[in-house]
Amino acid sequence: MVFVVVSILGHFSKTLILLLIPQIFNFVYSVPQLFGLVPCPRHRLPHFNARTGLLEPSVTRWETRKQPHPIISHALRLLAQFQLLRLKQDEGGRIVETSNFTILNLWLVWRGPMREDRLAIEITVMQTLVGLFGLFVRHRLALLIFREDNWSLRSAV
Repeated sequence: MVFVVVSILGHFSKTLILLLIPQIFNFVYSVPQLFGLVPCPRHRLPHFNARTGLLEPSVTRWETRKQPHPIISHALRLLAQFQLLRLKQDEGGRIVETSNFTILNLWLVWRGPMREDRLAIEITVMQTLVGLFGLFVRHRLALLIFREDNWSLRSAV
């Protein structure tokens, strides 16, 4: 809330949105679990495997008698096909488990199990790169659409 208030009072709310793209993506990606389309366990953070010492994507287990609605099932299989979800099925094609819908679990699906410090560094680097790209878009590419930018107004004063 502090960031939002400061961005509104400082007249840089569009810039803040660009800096928070990973958090916005995480919310949109989490919507199926947050709104009950997919079961939402109490803890969705990555799972620590004590045997290997690595973090792995946490999972939601599906009971064999309680399978998802066919539309949800199709969507889950589609997400798994695009590597946006880890999905396990039994020999009958029923869904057994899916990885939880968080950006940390998605990162572990893409990159594989890793140490916690390595995950923190990679997520921080990703956040930094996306933020820098957002600033570049806001202050350089926006000039292709708009006549002037906040930075160019300051230099004219």
